Amino acid sequence: MIRLISPRRLKELGILGMNRRNVGFIGKYNPRKNYRLVDDKLQTKEAAIANDIPVPKLYGVIEYQHQIAGAVRKLDELDGFVIKPVQGSGGKGILVIVGREGELFRKSSGVLIDAAEVRRHLSNILAGLHSLGGRNDKAMVEALISFDPYLEKYSYEGVPDIRVIAFKGVPVMAMMRCATHESDGKANLHQGAVGVGIDIASGKAVRAVQHGHLVTEHPDTGACFEELQIPHWKQILDLASRCVAMTGLGYLGVDIVLDKFRGPMLLELNARPGLAIQVANLAGLRHRLAVAEKIAAQTNDHDEKIALARQYFGTGN
Repeated sequence: MIRLISPRRLKELGILGMNRRNVGFIGKYNPRKNYRLVDDKLQTKEAAIANDIPVPKLYGVIEYQHQIAGAVRKLDELDGFVIKPVQGSGGKGILVIVGREGELFRKSSGVLIDAAEVRRHLSNILAGLHSLGGRNDKAMVEALISFDPYLEKYSYEGVPDIRVIAFKGVPVMAMMRCATHESDGKANLHQGAVGVGIDIASGKAVRAVQHGHLVTEHPDTGACFEELQIPHWKQILDLASRCVAMTGLGYLGVDIVLDKFRGPMLLELNARPGLAIQVANLAGLRHRLAVAEKIAAQTNDHDEKIALARQYFGTGN
């Protein structure tokens, strides 16, 4: 029997719903003129570089269909790379190549594809198959992340990333998204990745969910999420908070990866971050956002905002 939670109970838990998020936060604090910087991954990368925020290396951009054949020939020189639609969302259209076998390309799932399949994928991106609103798009080719070996057991066939919700420069809630075989190596919860709630104060795992159900171990590696402690946690919060000022958006989702050599790096930004992070943390955003607004009114100091967030949003509070 399915038990529904009453609206009153949801309010008590401080759960932020989609309508309230859209009107009270995205609509109120995110000027539409600034959306393009976030929706366009190429512009995001250029802005991050200008603000000394680390990002994965860009190998190249394909804008027109006639460039595809030449671009694929150049990819023959690379053992690994990532192809993304510049205006994609939700992990759609991302192709991760982790190695080669002769003339074939090996995907993160282990599946081998040929050059013709890569050309078709690029053609579909340019045609807008994976872009917001189905508009014609560009494809960008990035370096493959050499992710921190500590996190290797917490992800499968893909790179785990950390999503931080920041409001007015205050980090409010965080989770790590762990790729699985089911999610085809992508850190997307809707495709079967595991979402791990992360304590803002310490960077330690709070709990983990897959398809909305609590889990204690990674379904493919067996790694225990209870033992997870995110490295470089202070740097991660610092990076997420800096992105708010960089974009001019008050309410922002910041996706970060941990590179083995460069540490925390900005992967992408989201002006309309989803609400599943509340499920991963078993906590509501609404109460935290109210506190974050008070923190932002109290101080403009970047470091103080982060320190107060860690004080107020730790799981022991």
